[in-house]
Amino acid sequence: MINLLKITILIFVSFFFINSSFSNENTGFVNIDYILQNSNIGKKLLEDINNKDEENIENLRKKNKSLKELELSIIAKKNIISTEAYNKEVEDFKKKFAEFSSEKNQIVNEFNNFKKNELENFFKKISPTINDYMKENSIKILFDSKNIFIGAQELNFTEDVLKKINKELK
Repeated sequence: MINLLKITILIFVSFFFINSSFSNENTGFVNIDYILQNSNIGKKLLEDINNKDEENIENLRKKNKSLKELELSIIAKKNIISTEAYNKEVEDFKKKFAEFSSEKNQIVNEFNNFKKNELENFFKKISPTINDYMKENSIKILFDSKNIFIGAQELNFTEDVLKKINKELK
């Protein structure tokens, strides 16, 4: 009997202190990648990044091609010139190749920094517009859709945010 009373009190206290978590906060999600690829400023940004990347690749191809030609030239001279002259040309080639590798790494690092900075600037530009949209529509939390497993389509505000960004940021 005492055990039954203890169990009843325990159940009553448990139900009394359990808080249900029903939220009336307005939340939603947007696809940031879609906004980046389809907004006017995002398209321009991606075009600038791609142009810089293509320019870097073309410059590296030209330098790589000239190094290959120099290598073939040195190999062709192997039996014609003296061993000392051949070794000197090989050493010069190794130095040029090391310089090329160093320059390539520097270009890659500069490009990655350029891309990072441009994307940060993009997000700084669109953040006020997204905040305004959230205030206008009483949205408290807005998630990136790549972090959402599944969600109701009426909570997807991507197209509305994209329209607002294209309208305000030209």
